[in-house]
Amino acid sequence: MRFSIAHLGPTGTHTETATLAYTQWLKETQGQDSLLCPYPSIAQTLQAVAKQEADFAVVPVENSTEGSVTITLDTLWELETLQIQKALVLPITHSLLSRGTKLEEIKTVYSHPQALAQCQKALQKFLPQVQLIPTSSTVEALRDLNQDPENKTVGAIASSRASQLYNLPILIPSLNDYPDNCTRFWVVGLDAATNGKYISLGFTTPANQPGALVRPLSVFAQREINLTRIESRPTKRSLGEYLFFIDIEGNATQTDVHAALEDLPQYTEVLKIFGNYDVLTVD
Repeated sequence: MRFSIAHLGPTGTHTETATLAYTQWLKETQGQDSLLCPYPSIAQTLQAVAKQEADFAVVPVENSTEGSVTITLDTLWELETLQIQKALVLPITHSLLSRGTKLEEIKTVYSHPQALAQCQKALQKFLPQVQLIPTSSTVEALRDLNQDPENKTVGAIASSRASQLYNLPILIPSLNDYPDNCTRFWVVGLDAATNGKYISLGFTTPANQPGALVRPLSVFAQREINLTRIESRPTKRSLGEYLFFIDIEGNATQTDVHAALEDLPQYTEVLKIFGNYDVLTVD
């Protein structure tokens, strides 16, 4: 049996690197082989699992520099059947790739919006006059660069692995603003993960009134359950209406955690528990 795993492509993205780490973990712990399936967008990778075109999807959810990847949160909320199987934490180093040999030659830089944002201070310092053009992934522009090997005015922000895959020189090996830059990814499938150290959930509140958010959060505070993340996203129904994503430390089998999850529905309008999973740190 071989698992099919959807991820943001094409070959050479950071998400593919995280996916390869997960496939290695599957091989070592479960003896399972995997087939990687690149998709052109994060939403499509998640939809592939919902449509049962793939067994799992690996998607970025949060970066240490730029915060949450909102399309992942929004799509996970919209699709009813998806469950988080595991989290992966991957160190991220962005490199500037170009056939130009001098920074003064570079006029245009392409990359994914997250990569551009994670390198904004360095870009302002080293390339203040360049035009920044967002792409759907960090490697989308690399194939175009190879089609015009004489063009020395174009650069792209991608990984050193992508440089090797596409045979493109590295002009600056580490461009990200913060050296400890890392991204958390979720492995998402259809089966519920029920035994881990973290629980992710989302909810809406019954009414926009004083205490509407305090009440659901208090079920955790009263039991001294630690929240590791909380974030709001618009419901897209009307201005000022929000849904909330939270992560908590704990296992659903623990008495206090189980009791909190039992109490939570009385203070929420819609409640979705996305999984009780562990975190795998990738070197």
